[in-house]
Amino acid sequence: MTTAAAVLTEERILDAAEDVLRRFGPAKATVVDVAKALGVSHGSVYRHFPTKVALRDAVARRWLARIAEPLEPAGDTAGPAAERLLRWLQRLAGIKQGMALEDPELFATFSQLTTEAREVVAEHVDHLAAQLTEIVADGNRSGEFAAADPVASGRALLYATARFHHPLHAPEWADPAIHNDLIEVWKLLVHGLAVRR
Repeated sequence: MTTAAAVLTEERILDAAEDVLRRFGPAKATVVDVAKALGVSHGSVYRHFPTKVALRDAVARRWLARIAEPLEPAGDTAGPAAERLLRWLQRLAGIKQGMALEDPELFATFSQLTTEAREVVAEHVDHLAAQLTEIVADGNRSGEFAAADPVASGRALLYATARFHHPLHAPEWADPAIHNDLIEVWKLLVHGLAVRR
C-alpha cells in the first residue's frame, strides 16, 4: 500500500473530485482522473465510494451542505420572525447568486451535478424547508404568525422564493432589481402568515 493510499480519506477524495470536476466538467471527469489527482489507484477510490454515482452524490451532498450550514435558524434568533425570515431568504439568495456570478463555470458544474443527484437534492430541499418551518413555528409561538401548518408553510415559502435561489433562474440574477424584488415577495409572504388583528 502506498503512503498516499494509507492516508486516503473520504474528505481527500471529495476535495480531489471537486477539483477534477472543476477542471474537466461532469461530462468528462472520471474516477480514474480523481485517483490520478490523488496518486492512488482507482480501486482505492472505489473502496470509499463504490460507484461513480456514489462519488458524485457525495460531492453534491457536501456542496449543498455548505450552502445550508450558514442558514441554520439557531444561528440567528434576534428580532421578530418576519425579520429573521427576510435575513434567511437574503442569505440563501446571496450564497447562490454570489456563487453563480463569481464563478459561473463552477456553479454550472455543480448545478449539473445536483440535477443528476435527485435524492441528494430532495434531502437538501427538505432540510431548507425544515429551517423555514422552524422560523414559522417561532413566529406562531410569539403570536406574530398564524400559520395553520408550519411544515406546509415552510415548504411553500421555499417554493415561492425559488426565483431568487433555484439554479434554473441563475440567468435572472444579474438584474439589479432582484434584491428589491425579493423584499417585495417577502412582504407578501409575511402578510399571508401574519395574525389578523
